[in-house]
Amino acid sequence: MHPSDRAVLQETRRQFFARGARGLGVAALATSIGDDLRAGPSLNAPIGGLPGLPHFAPKAKRAIYMHMVGAPPQLDLYDYKPGMKDWYDKDLPESIRRGQRLTTMTSGQSRFPIAPSVFQFAQHGKSGAWVSELLPHTAKMVDDIAILRSMHTEAINHEPAITFIQTGNMLSGKPCIGAWMAYGLGSMNQDLPTFVVLNATHTHPKANVQAISAKFWSAGYLSAQYAGVTLRAGGDPVLYISNPDGMPPQIRRRMLDGLSELNQIQHEKLADPETMVRIAQYEMAFRMQSSVPELTDISKETETTYNMYGPDARKGGTFANSCLMARRLVERGVRFVQIYHRGWDVHGNLPEVLPSQCKDVDQGCWALVQDLKQRGMLDDTLVIWGGEFGRTIYSQGKLTATDYGRDHHPRCFSLWAAGGGVKPGIVHGETDEFSYNITQDPVHVRDFQATILRLFGIDHDRFTYKYQGLDQKLTGVEKASVVKAIMA
Repeated sequence: MHPSDRAVLQETRRQFFARGARGLGVAALATSIGDDLRAGPSLNAPIGGLPGLPHFAPKAKRAIYMHMVGAPPQLDLYDYKPGMKDWYDKDLPESIRRGQRLTTMTSGQSRFPIAPSVFQFAQHGKSGAWVSELLPHTAKMVDDIAILRSMHTEAINHEPAITFIQTGNMLSGKPCIGAWMAYGLGSMNQDLPTFVVLNATHTHPKANVQAISAKFWSAGYLSAQYAGVTLRAGGDPVLYISNPDGMPPQIRRRMLDGLSELNQIQHEKLADPETMVRIAQYEMAFRMQSSVPELTDISKETETTYNMYGPDARKGGTFANSCLMARRLVERGVRFVQIYHRGWDVHGNLPEVLPSQCKDVDQGCWALVQDLKQRGMLDDTLVIWGGEFGRTIYSQGKLTATDYGRDHHPRCFSLWAAGGGVKPGIVHGETDEFSYNITQDPVHVRDFQATILRLFGIDHDRFTYKYQGLDQKLTGVEKASVVKAIMA
């Protein structure tokens, strides 16, 4: 039986009348209202979203999430352990490791020699936060950020760990946090996607690069309209957004109108909601032909802005340029911006590779926070920086006085957040003297996700989507607690 015939036979009376209401009734209504009402909401007025959301008064309206793919070593950046210098090349005590599961990269080692950080640390700001010499710009803004030193996860390998912190599950197929935001809260603009992804370049040729794919910014079982849209640094910023050679905008408009009519006919037959999504996405793409070129033209930014973000800000695809682009995106009403920066998987050559990685991102991060602050946007823009897990105190492979590497470590890692209702100038959580186990205020990945949602005014337990007979949630079925200590 043809799918359209099957759909007609299975259609209920309620579905029949609902489908009819979308036809002549909607057309009549459209002709009875003025153009000003049909034009849609203004910038920053929510378009779509779920009724009843947010549950509480939100502190954040938008977010910029910077993910350092490969897992930055907390011991060399934020979790200062000066006592480890006396432990150089001594074995990690079994009483600390406690039989922890190891990766196959170090499970065969005969010993686990402790590798103290070769980098200098200093205290900064009113909080006295310890920050590595590798992050001089970040050190200047410790009073603007909250450093969480007690993050932990179960995932011990990159792909499941990134999938977990982005989607709330180690298995693929779940919506990422940006898609959840787009679904629940809707868009704040009509001419750009609700959720945009930027992939920044790294500079060091020896950096160990982990593969990433669109599944990290997927909408999963939600409608495809909530997936992240990748903004490219070269060529067309969005694939296929430009008209083919010889096709003027007027012809493109006529083609889209005709295609929309065909899709409407298909929708009337099968009532597949994804058909309507396809129509909306085509229309968004048409509007983006005007909005995206204006967005990506940074030539009108001031010299002061360029100087703040640094010389790389003018180079498309760099991290500094991505941070500047992220500010322009949220300024224009994009709700969620995800920036990925790869090369942080420091299994070896750490003293050589890590300074380059930090130099790639340090000034851009500082400039982004300061830029948002001076524009009055930081208070309701949540900014996050971090990776998927931490790194070990012991060296992977050969240890020398000037060279070492670190393996994956899920038991503790550090990240920071700023703006959007986050309490500034604090350090949350503590680890033991080896930065191996958490000793105070643990924050699980699920707790952090629940906290992000709460900053947007959402109760993570009540924010669900029915799929496969279950009320699916970003935070899953296990307990998750909002970290109120980091909220302003």
